[in-house]
Amino acid sequence: MDLKIFLTIFGTVLLAELGDKTQLATMLFATNKENSKIMIFIAAALALVLATLLAVAAGHCIAKFIKPKYLTWIAGAGFIVVGIWTIVKA
Repeated sequence: MDLKIFLTIFGTVLLAELGDKTQLATMLFATNKENSKIMIFIAAALALVLATLLAVAAGHCIAKFIKPKYLTWIAGAGFIVVGIWTIVKA
């Protein structure tokens, strides 16, 4: 295993997930005293694992048709569009 790639992916995903709507929703569930904290953790963790599995599978399939360089440009442009939309919407 390439530790540099692992740490890059880990750090990127961790930073991207901090403070996003998924984390906020999970925190909301945790505020309810009746909800088991371990159940919240397990359910949220499994949901993120499944979402990541789907993203990896989709990326693998898409990469067969589109070069990774172009996917990087598309993803970057998508983030810019969402950022502008978020600012304008506010």
